[in-house]
Amino acid sequence: MADNVSPSKQFYWLVSVFSGIIMCTIVYKLTGIISVLCFKGYRKLSNEKKLEWNNRGFSTFHAFIASTASLYLLLLSDLFSEDYYDELIINRTSSLSKTVLGISIGYFLSDLAMILWLYPALGGLEYVLHHGLSMFSIFLALVSGKAQIYILMVLFTEITTPFVNLRWYLDVAGLKSSNIYICNGVALFLGWLVKEIFPLGFYSLLVVPPMLAIMNVFWFWKIAKECMDNDCFDSQISNWAVEWIRLGLH
Repeated sequence: MADNVSPSKQFYWLVSVFSGIIMCTIVYKLTGIISVLCFKGYRKLSNEKKLEWNNRGFSTFHAFIASTASLYLLLLSDLFSEDYYDELIINRTSSLSKTVLGISIGYFLSDLAMILWLYPALGGLEYVLHHGLSMFSIFLALVSGKAQIYILMVLFTEITTPFVNLRWYLDVAGLKSSNIYICNGVALFLGWLVKEIFPLGFYSLLVVPPMLAIMNVFWFWKIAKECMDNDCFDSQISNWAVEWIRLGLH
C-alpha cells in the first residue's frame, strides 16, 4: 500500500484527475460553440437550458471515453486474461486503467460541482448520491490498486449515457414525436436491460457498486415506464415487457 501511494504515483493520479476536469471544461465550451453554429434553436433556449445542454455534452464525451476504454481493458487487452498474468485478477492494474479512473474522477467532480452550484436544476439528491458513491469507489480502487476490474465494469455501463442525453436533446428540440426519438427510446431500454443483466453478478461482490446497481435498476424502471407511456412499443410488446419485469422482480 505504501509503495502504491508513492509521490510519483500521487502526481500521476492528480494529472489524470485534472485532465478529466480540463477535458470537461473544453468540451463544455465547444458544445456551446458548435450548438450555436449547427442548431438554430440553441439561441432561443433559456440560460438554464443552455447550461444543461452544454453539461450533457461533456457527459456524453466522458461516456464514450470511459465505456470504450473499459471495453478495451476488459475484453481486448491482456490485462485481465486468465493465462497472461500470475497475479490475481482483482490485483491487476495498468497505466491505462489508472488514467481512465483518474479522468472519471475528474468528470464526476466537474459534474457534481455544476449540480451543486445550480441545485436542483441539473438533478436532485439521487445525482449527488450517485456521483459521491462513484467517486468514492473509483478513488478506493485507484489508491489501493485493487478491484479495478469491477470498477471498469461499472464504467462500461456509461455506454447508455449518450442515449439518455440524446433523448433529452430531442425533447428540448421539439422532436419528441419523431421516429428517431422512438428508436432512441427502444435502444435506451435495451441498453439498460443488457447492462443490468451482465455486470450485476460481478460487481455486486463489492459494497459500493451494489448500491449503484440498485439505483440503476430504479432508473431503468423509470425509463421503461416512460418508454411505454410514450408508445415506444405497441400495446402487445408493452404488456409483454411489463409482465417480464414483474416476473423478474419476483
